[in-house]
Amino acid sequence: MPAAPAAQPHQPPSVRERVERVLSLIRPAVQSDGGDIQLVDITPEGVARVRLLGACIGCPSSGITLTQGIERNVKAHVPEIQRVEAI
Repeated sequence: MPAAPAAQPHQPPSVRERVERVLSLIRPAVQSDGGDIQLVDITPEGVARVRLLGACIGCPSSGITLTQGIERNVKAHVPEIQRVEAI
């Protein structure tokens, strides 16, 4: 009788996966206004770099969306993130 495969230890989601998960919850609201958001990078210092797309480009409210919506939620759910910046 063959041995059962060894159980793989559960790997917790990476910081990037957790940030992506938060962004996926925010994305529908941003898309409803004709924009979108893309995670580009996370620096070793805990800065999540995002790209605002579509209607977000040049929108006067994009700064408020970034700090009050995106950054606040990401930092609340992923404490390793110190700041979110648009590139």
